[in-house]
Amino acid sequence: MQLRPIGIIHSPHTTKDACPIQPIYSEGAEGRVEVFKEYAAGLKDIETFSHIYLLYLFDQAGEIKLVRPTFLDDEPHGVFASRHPCRPNRIGMSIVRLERREGNTLIVTSVDVLDGSPLLDIKPYIPRFDIVDSASDGWVGKQQWRPKPSGRE
Repeated sequence: MQLRPIGIIHSPHTTKDACPIQPIYSEGAEGRVEVFKEYAAGLKDIETFSHIYLLYLFDQAGEIKLVRPTFLDDEPHGVFASRHPCRPNRIGMSIVRLERREGNTLIVTSVDVLDGSPLLDIKPYIPRFDIVDSASDGWVGKQQWRPKPSGRE
């Protein structure tokens, strides 16, 4: 299996330590999603959506551990029960607000992605398909937000 980036995500977050842990904690942070020209035609009608999913590569992620403490909890959790960046396939996903399209570039806000991350795919956020009213937030529901622990990856 081979994945090829379709673009690059540009953001104000230039270090892993300064990168927010979720888009909700980066409200107002503006980024640019540069889609390579050979994929630009695929952006047709993207501007009709208010929010989009960005799927990208955690290309700077550290050592993969299947069980580890997370950014929100000192207790270890399985990597598939968390959104930790050090994952077997290093695929990240964020929901961002689409402000506008400028040719093959999308201007987005609430971006929580490390600057220069390779973009793998874009999908529209569609509330009637994506909201699950009966969903539970598992162990995360008991956690309060806290700053990312220094040096924790």
